[in-house]
Amino acid sequence: MKDRQITRLSAAKLSALLRRRELSAVEAAEAYLSEIESCDPEIGAYLAVTADTARARAAAVDAARLRGEELPPLAGVPVALKDNICTRFAPTTCASRMLEGFTPPYDAHVVERLEAGRMVPLGKCNMDEFAMGSTTESSFFQITRNPADPSRVPGGSSGGSAAAVAACEAPCALGSDTGGSIRQPAAFCGVVGMKPTYGAVSRYGLVAFASSLDQIGPLTRTVRDSALLLDVIAGHDPRDATSLAREWGSFGSQLGREAGGLRAALPAEFFGEGIAPEVSDAVKAAAARYERLGVRVGEVSLPTLRHALPAYYVLSSAEASSNLSRFDGVRCGFRAEGCRDIGELYRESRSQGFGAEVKRRILLGSFVLSAGYYDAYYKKALEVRTLVQQDFARVFERFDFLLAPVAPTTACRLGEKRNSPLEMYMGDVCTVPVNIAGLPALSMPCGTGAQGLPIGMQLIGRPFSEQLLYRAAYAYEQSEGGKQP
Repeated sequence: MKDRQITRLSAAKLSALLRRRELSAVEAAEAYLSEIESCDPEIGAYLAVTADTARARAAAVDAARLRGEELPPLAGVPVALKDNICTRFAPTTCASRMLEGFTPPYDAHVVERLEAGRMVPLGKCNMDEFAMGSTTESSFFQITRNPADPSRVPGGSSGGSAAAVAACEAPCALGSDTGGSIRQPAAFCGVVGMKPTYGAVSRYGLVAFASSLDQIGPLTRTVRDSALLLDVIAGHDPRDATSLAREWGSFGSQLGREAGGLRAALPAEFFGEGIAPEVSDAVKAAAARYERLGVRVGEVSLPTLRHALPAYYVLSSAEASSNLSRFDGVRCGFRAEGCRDIGELYRESRSQGFGAEVKRRILLGSFVLSAGYYDAYYKKALEVRTLVQQDFARVFERFDFLLAPVAPTTACRLGEKRNSPLEMYMGDVCTVPVNIAGLPALSMPCGTGAQGLPIGMQLIGRPFSEQLLYRAAYAYEQSEGGKQP
């Protein structure tokens, strides 16, 4: 089988060939490493390619298979990781000068799970610096381009992970989602992205942006692949106090069940001013397709959602200012030269080590937590969070999932929003309510715009409803002609 044929396979199909020994894990790894070498100079998805580790892990899988060992479902399948996930075998920079060249002394919990699942790590993917951004343009190291149109952004902050999957430089990847950072790049690049229920996947070893919002999840080319990868990484971890002690079962257990009988809601607040007509029309067309599949579709209103975006930027910036205080030029990371005292060392290390977007959010977070402003901003944002959660809970009394756009527009051109932070923040209007409420949400393609760019829709569920979301998403995917199962 030729390299290009291998890299176009879904993870599920690749796994089946590996199990039948029609393909070796080394052959699969080499095919992807060749694709990365060929394509990534244009795309810029990877910050580090871990070729030696990939070859060694793949060879170990092949040897175990030859010995007749029973291996996990995705054993030998390559995977890429966002560069804010700690790895002992490669640097973890968060795409920041502050952590340039830093290699952690431990693996994140999800990396341990990938290793236990005998998956093959291809490398670390580019991102917005410290996961703060929506275009992957705030990376200190390089620009990542959208494989659908290299003049466009891939979204962010997990833009490198989404681009790697879309460009067939990895069959699957991990990203993190604080306010849409898995779902929005998935929508822009035309792949599937799952933000699980908060606490489903351990945050141990994820470099924190906003601890009450961050969640790791999969980016894949098919719905089935997403469920398979989430099976690998989800589960309780006592090292993360927010990790849920819960038996999840197989996330793909409902794949193939008909969607008929499910109830879907279209939230009015996600189809109003600011949403491009081509995006709104594509999601409504998807709703009509669901109706033909037997899903009952209705309209609802969640009035507090209009407050979710400002509340998110207060909460996330406050938590970021606290989490990033550890980067001071003393304990780890970038250290400014020529400083005369400790105060100057702190000031210069943080001024030179952080980019403009990160500094903007640290300043905002420090302000809303300061004396005299805490009650006016941070406390109010916490109250809004509760109201948003209550709004969603009321809707889920009558509906199984919500159907909504992921982003107001398709991918913008490179540089188009770089100097307009407010415009960039408004791009998160459809995604941040999910993080505020801790809900699961799946982004998947639902059409293309006038310029041929992917449009994504998101399926939002009540807590712990990942299996139902995968069922509904798979039914839609297959009705469209489907992906490779």
